[in-house]
Amino acid sequence: MSERNDGYDATRIQVLEGLEAIRKRPGMYVGSTGERGLHELVFNVADRPVNEVLAGRVGSVDVTLTPDGGVRIADDGPGIPFESEAAGGPGLEARLTRVHAGTEPGVRHDVALDLYGRGLGVTNALSSRLTAEVQREGTRWIQEYARGVAVTRPTAARPATGSGTTIAFLADPDIFGTAEFSFTALAKRFRELAFLNRDLDITLTDERPPRQSRSERFRFPGGARDFVAFLNAQAGAPVHPDVFGFERKDPRMAGTLEVALWWCGSHEERVVSFANSRPTPGGGTHMVGFRDGLAAAVNTYAREQRLLTAADPDLSADRIGEGLTAVVSVKLDHPEFLGSTGGVLGNATVRPCVAEAVREHLSSWLETHPEQASAVVGRIQGTRQD
Repeated sequence: MSERNDGYDATRIQVLEGLEAIRKRPGMYVGSTGERGLHELVFNVADRPVNEVLAGRVGSVDVTLTPDGGVRIADDGPGIPFESEAAGGPGLEARLTRVHAGTEPGVRHDVALDLYGRGLGVTNALSSRLTAEVQREGTRWIQEYARGVAVTRPTAARPATGSGTTIAFLADPDIFGTAEFSFTALAKRFRELAFLNRDLDITLTDERPPRQSRSERFRFPGGARDFVAFLNAQAGAPVHPDVFGFERKDPRMAGTLEVALWWCGSHEERVVSFANSRPTPGGGTHMVGFRDGLAAAVNTYAREQRLLTAADPDLSADRIGEGLTAVVSVKLDHPEFLGSTGGVLGNATVRPCVAEAVREHLSSWLETHPEQASAVVGRIQGTRQD
C-alpha cells in the first residue's frame, strides 16, 4: 500500500440534503435514469389516489401520457388542500416539497406502487416542471413548480364544478435523457393491481403522437380468477372448464389469502405471486405453502380414487405444475420482505397457513367436481417426466 497521506478527513465529506441530494443521485431514489426510473415517477404520484380508491374516498384514477411527453394523473376525490389541515395530515404543498425517508410495509389494505416509497417530492424534484391542480369546495387552485421549487403560490384560478386532485409533470431531460414512458409496462402494473384489488378502477391513456390515442380501463370484479383467465388466454385448451379459486382470512398470519388456478394443455407453468399487491418474483413462504398444499391435495385425491396405487410414488411438484396457471396473493398487516428489492416474502407463519388453506379448498373442489378432478389428475399423470 502507498504510504502517501491523502489528508482525507471529515472536511472532505459532502453532505447532500433535500432536492440537491435527489438530483445529484437520482438512481438512489427511483432506481435508474432510464425507463424504470420514469415509471417510478408515475408510481410515486399514483400511489396516493390508488390507496384512496381502496379506502373509498376516491372513485377512479386516470393516468394520461400527454402529447408533450409528460404525464397527468387525476382523481375524483375531495381534493387535497395545499395547506395542512388540523386533522388531515400534510397538505399538498408539503407533500410536493418533502421527501419521505422511505416507507415501512403497510397494513394489508395498503398498496405500494413505488418500490422506494419516497413520495411526491421525488417526482417533483426530478421534473423540469410540475403543475398541481386541486378542485375543492367550488374553487380550482393551481400551483407551478420547476425542478422541485415552487415558482408560484397556490392560486385560485376559477370556479370548480367538481372535485379532485391532478398532478401533471414533465420528467427532466437533463436527468432522464431521451428515455420514454412505456404504455405497455405501465399497463402491466396497473392491470395486475386491478386484478389483485377488486375495487380499483384505473384508466391509462396514451395521447402521444404520432400514434392514435389509445386507452385501457383496468377494473376486474372477479379478482384473481380474472387474473388467471387473462394469463391463460394463450395457454391452449383448458383441462377443466372452471377456474378454481378461493379467499380466506387467517388471524394466525394476520392477513388474507387469495388463490386461483387452472390447468391447461400447455406444458408451461404460469404461476405468479404477490404480497400486499407487490410482485414477489423470488417467491417466499406463501409460494412454498402454496406448493405444499397443492401437492398434498392432488396426491391425496389421486390415492383415494385409486388413480395412484400404493406402489406408485407421489406425483412430484414439477409434474403437478406442468400446464398450471395460478395466482397466489397474500395481504398481511406485517409483511417481511427479503432481498435487495423486496422480491421475496419471509413471514414464517404464512407457509403453514397457505398450505392448509390450499389443501382444504382444493381437496373439497376435487371431491365435488369428480369429472374435472379426473381430467386434472389424468393430465398430470400423462405429462412427460424430465
